Amino acid sequence: MSKSAGINKTIHPHQLRHSYATQLLNNGAPLEVIQSLIGHKKSDRTRIYAQLSGRLRQQFYRKYF
Repeated sequence: MSKSAGINKTIHPHQLRHSYATQLLNNGAPLEVIQSLIGHKKSDRTRIYAQLSGRLRQQFYRKYF
């Protein structure tokens, strides 16, 4: 899938979920909506995205993705 998108890196489904949730959060989507869209049953799992904000989130993203 990543090759067909012109990305020369292996991408895993979890990375796509994480990127999707992060983009939603950065654009103002409420956590409850994000939780519903990505299928988390517990809100504490979704809150992890909100806790990793700003520069720290960017550092983790660059390191792992």
